[in-house]
Amino acid sequence: MTDESPRPEHGPTERDVQREVSELEGKSATAARIFDLRRIIGGLFVVYGIIVTITGITDSQAAIDKAEGVNINLWTGIGMLILGVFFLAWLKLRPTPPPLPAEDAGEEDPVH
Repeated sequence: MTDESPRPEHGPTERDVQREVSELEGKSATAARIFDLRRIIGGLFVVYGIIVTITGITDSQAAIDKAEGVNINLWTGIGMLILGVFFLAWLKLRPTPPPLPAEDAGEEDPVH
C-alpha cells in the first residue's frame, strides 16, 4: 500500500491548458516589453552620453588641442545623448504591440 493520492486518468482538462497558455502569453508579452532593444540601446546611449559629456566639459586645453581644437568628447557625448533620447522617445511613442488573442494565433490563412 502506498500513500499516493489517485491520479486522474485523463490528464489536464482543456480549461487548465487554456489557463496555462494565457499565463505564459502574459509573461511572454511582459518579457518582450522589458527586453525591447530600443530600451536597452537608448538607456546605454544615455548613460554613456552623460559620462562622455561630463568628460568633455572637464577636458583640459591640452586634450582639446590634441584633437585640433575640437572638444570631441563634448560633441560625441551630446550626440550620444540625443541618440539615446531618440530611442527612448521612440519606445514611448510606439510601444510594442500586445500579442494576438489565442483564438487568432492558432488559425492559419488558407491559400486560395
